[in-house]
Amino acid sequence: MSGVRDYLAWHEQYDDPGSSLPRRLALVRDVLRAELDARPGPVRAVSVCAGDGRDILGVLAEREDAARVSVTLVEVLPELVERARNAAVDVAADVEVVAADAGYSGTYVGLVTVPADVVLLVGVLGNLSDADVTATVAAMPSLCASGATLVWSRGRSLEGADDFVTPVRQAFAAAGFTELWVRSFDVEDDRTALGVVRFDGAPLPPGPAQTWFTFVG
Repeated sequence: MSGVRDYLAWHEQYDDPGSSLPRRLALVRDVLRAELDARPGPVRAVSVCAGDGRDILGVLAEREDAARVSVTLVEVLPELVERARNAAVDVAADVEVVAADAGYSGTYVGLVTVPADVVLLVGVLGNLSDADVTATVAAMPSLCASGATLVWSRGRSLEGADDFVTPVRQAFAAAGFTELWVRSFDVEDDRTALGVVRFDGAPLPPGPAQTWFTFVG
């Protein structure tokens, strides 16, 4: 992780009302609430680079039916792992916090939540090279059950006409996902895009262990 931004400091922006993070968090939580409402039975969820898990754990903490949810949070930073484990105490769901590299395929082998009904890929793609974005999206069917919903985010360029979101949408289409919607805040210095896709194919069997991505920023 050397040379990568200070993600502990970055998480503090969730408490800043002027930051884009609270807006994104609120929208992700809305998606998760809708998903849980639409899935009356047991639900399995996986969060890639989960941070302290405040998106899904925050939703589960407010639900009386949280016990039917099994969730795995994958995070490599020890401080965020500890925060997630502390927060998980307050929810009735079956929560496992895995302290491991979320970009390594072997991390997900044997998890009881894989294939998952809900996959979170939020706050990840903007920190990857173009090649790793493509590889990561192509690997997502290995985490998804048939009919799974996946939530992703990517910042749009604030300078010039560069569009970082279109290649992500194209990559999901190529990987067999159906786009449900993409929303962008489009306010002054915040052009965060949040996308929701559905996977209707058969889960991809685990292949040889490989690295999908490493953070570059």
